[in-house]
Amino acid sequence: MTSAAAPLASGVLRNVSAFFWRRPAALGWVMAAPPVLWLGIFYLGALAALFVSAFWQVDSLTGAIRHEWTLANFQQLADNPVYRKIALRTIAMALVVTLTDVILALPLAYFMVRLAGRRWRAILFMLVLVPLWSSLLARVYAWRLILAHDGVANWAIGLLGFPPGAIGYSYWALWIVFSYLWLPFVILPTAAALERVSPSLLEASADLGGNDWRTFLRVTLPLAAPGLIAGSISSFSLTLGDFVTPMLVGGAGSDFIGNVVYNSVGVANNTPFAAAFATVPLLVTALYLFAARRLSRAEAG
Repeated sequence: MTSAAAPLASGVLRNVSAFFWRRPAALGWVMAAPPVLWLGIFYLGALAALFVSAFWQVDSLTGAIRHEWTLANFQQLADNPVYRKIALRTIAMALVVTLTDVILALPLAYFMVRLAGRRWRAILFMLVLVPLWSSLLARVYAWRLILAHDGVANWAIGLLGFPPGAIGYSYWALWIVFSYLWLPFVILPTAAALERVSPSLLEASADLGGNDWRTFLRVTLPLAAPGLIAGSISSFSLTLGDFVTPMLVGGAGSDFIGNVVYNSVGVANNTPFAAAFATVPLLVTALYLFAARRLSRAEAG
């Protein structure tokens, strides 16, 4: 029985292999099915549940969630100037942090890929990756100690002869910490994009009379733009959704969208309102992705 089944199984495998060999697209769909299903069920399904729950409301007497469709949560967001101010503050901080990380990441990634030797390149890549191996909470607490009123930053400013500043628990502290936290997420894709720039293109630019600065602006920068854009998306979206850093580093009145969502769920027990406010960074990120895609097409064109 076993000897008869072996040729049958071998024939089935040959037929399956021949089928996928003639139809490579079918093989791609089969290989992509597990991650697509995972994404659709656990990620997109969670986003759909979040969006649906934003249209529910909490009973003011019992505190129970009433599954009745209403726009009251979104109306509250639109009418209350405090929530509008928090949303604008969060978006502005995300834009400033993203711009800062792009400005810092591009020259560092260029030096790592194009100028540094093999040994220094490995060291620099390791220094970029090492912070990612530690806990986000530990890094935020470390910066909280550095930027405190009696911390290392004010101590160093005093040594230079300047009066101590009030960096800690301010928007300046948030800008510094956010920029530090997400900088590796911009450096790595930018370095990867720069590594794919063929040296022959740089040589062709030099042969055509382009100096180093013109070659960088006309050849290197456009080819590195996809990596910069990918990194900027990470920096922008991570800043929009973070609530730990404003809670630990920001001062009074520095609430961000993430803090309001966290307090609405954990303190006020108003999950529908939290879901409604959580749609704001989702929509803003979607608009940012759309703008980044248009920019990528313009660069490619």
